[in-house]
Amino acid sequence: MNDTGPSSSDELSVETVLDRVRTHEFHPVDETCFTVDRTLEEHGIADLDDDDWRVRLLAVRDLVRLGDTKASNIAVGLEDNDVQVRYTCATALGILRAQSEIGPLERVIRQDPNALARSQAMVALGQIGATQSLDLLRDRYANDDSKEVRHQAELSIDRIEKGAVVEPELEAAYRNLDEDTFEQLAVGEAAPSFELPDTDERTWALEDSIGDDGWTVLIWVFADWCPVCHREFDELIELREKLQAAEINVATIECHGRYRGRVMVGRELEPEYWFAEESFIESYAEQIWWPHLLDRAGAVGARYGVAPMAYAVHAEYINRPSTIIIDRTGTVRFAYYGTFWGDRPSIEEILQMIRSEKFDFEHPERRQVESE
Repeated sequence: MNDTGPSSSDELSVETVLDRVRTHEFHPVDETCFTVDRTLEEHGIADLDDDDWRVRLLAVRDLVRLGDTKASNIAVGLEDNDVQVRYTCATALGILRAQSEIGPLERVIRQDPNALARSQAMVALGQIGATQSLDLLRDRYANDDSKEVRHQAELSIDRIEKGAVVEPELEAAYRNLDEDTFEQLAVGEAAPSFELPDTDERTWALEDSIGDDGWTVLIWVFADWCPVCHREFDELIELREKLQAAEINVATIECHGRYRGRVMVGRELEPEYWFAEESFIESYAEQIWWPHLLDRAGAVGARYGVAPMAYAVHAEYINRPSTIIIDRTGTVRFAYYGTFWGDRPSIEEILQMIRSEKFDFEHPERRQVESE
């Protein structure tokens, strides 16, 4: 295992951070921009102890900690032979709102052969608010051969036109990531307390959900482009009365900043999704009854074992699909971490588990690591 921890302030440099990325053996990403388990040769990662996410997350954190004064050094990494390095650098430059590096990010969009890198450069330009890049983004929205890249171009065009640059709270969340707090959750023990803002910046606290008010279910979703996540939203809407009758509180959680979280709940725009047959914005505005929380930098997800930036789906590194069930005493009764994008219990299955208090779910297509 590589050393993924922080360097001291004297040792930390762009090159040392990027070397950690270069020397780590990540699971590969296929031509459809999905991570492939190197052993099973299937989408996802079966090994729950895999540390791709930790290497990637802490590398972004350390580049963000180096800050704007090192932005030009970070931008050099956009030309690295390793796509993981290019992705990591583009991610950090967006979070830092590195106006000085718009040109190098545009070159990635024009020239990089890998959709993973082009997609994240698109995201970064939107976060920066690069108005001078709008013509390029519109061209790529119309003409890029990757639907994933076209989707990120559509979002970035919208946020640039709205002036919705990335909020400083996202940078602060990355700077404050502490690996000593990672993976603290255990079934049978008290759930770690936390507070997170929702998409309207109202604070939601776990401790306020625990007690006589009922059970609490935390569901980490991927992003607005996830059809499985939208099906979960549909189920939550459909099962509202049953969930409330069973005294079940629900919070969905997304490891993104405010703009992306608001796209997920239909509060910004409705992109041209390849999986949606009809509009959902109006129904979401009227029917979403639970809080959708912003886990900026995945700080709470890392504490809960959700592995932010675990693997690539639709050209974006996201957390493992994860469901946590907490009883009225604040004790964790169920913690399920998926092995691929579709591996998770449905809302109906969650409801049945709580009713029966039998927490033995396993997805029928769950990836399995053969024991040696």
